[in-house]
Amino acid sequence: MFKTLFAGFAFLSILSAQQTPPPDPALKDRPAAAPGTFQVDPGTRILLSMINSVSTKQALVGDRLYLETAFPIVSNGRIIIPQGSWVTGTVTDVKRPGRVKGRGELQVRFDSLTLANGVTKTFKSDLGSLDARQSETLKREDSAIKGAGNKKEDADTVIGTTVAGGAVGAGIGAATGHLGGGSAIGLGAGAAAGLIGVLMTRGPDATLTKGSTVEMVLDRPLTFTPEDLDMSKAPPRATLSDGEPPATQKTTGWSPTHPF
Repeated sequence: MFKTLFAGFAFLSILSAQQTPPPDPALKDRPAAAPGTFQVDPGTRILLSMINSVSTKQALVGDRLYLETAFPIVSNGRIIIPQGSWVTGTVTDVKRPGRVKGRGELQVRFDSLTLANGVTKTFKSDLGSLDARQSETLKREDSAIKGAGNKKEDADTVIGTTVAGGAVGAGIGAATGHLGGGSAIGLGAGAAAGLIGVLMTRGPDATLTKGSTVEMVLDRPLTFTPEDLDMSKAPPRATLSDGEPPATQKTTGWSPTHPF
């Protein structure tokens, strides 16, 4: 009988151990929020929408990015970062695209988050992803946007000028009685003109366009008190009055296009 009971207890212990999931190492190292506060953990991805546009064609190191959150962030069943909160960023490096090779690169970081009531948190966060509609690609290790290549456009330029040159040369050769020679000269001239055009033209610039979306990855926890999340005194958003044209828009408080 004792052997039967011992075997039963052993079976239940094994079953309980199998049903209890192992602890998550990431949760073990995650800093805990102080009692009565709300925390957005490091590594959280926040979807942002561009308010302005930046491009390697005109951007300089130190230029600012202005964005707003495109989706709310929730913690413990409460919205901590509402949609439409403002985020600022900085251009940290600019590389113009080359004339023969080398793509344009735009390196950025995110610096601060401001809620509608003026509460601001600072950080140094990186890009996590780009809008899938963009032709640019993301170098995650550098938080850099890399412009699209233009090899196909270069090839089309050379082919187009070569064909056009050949047609012109053929016409001149026919008029002078040297059809073959004229075509050859025209083809050569067209190819040369195409190559010169390619060498004189830079590749596509890397661009973050107004309205496109990106993801920011937090590098540190953001902790908010209940007072930080009190929006009762936040200024209202700018709105259009009924029948009022956009050119005479009246604003009260902050505007999402001019947050500071």
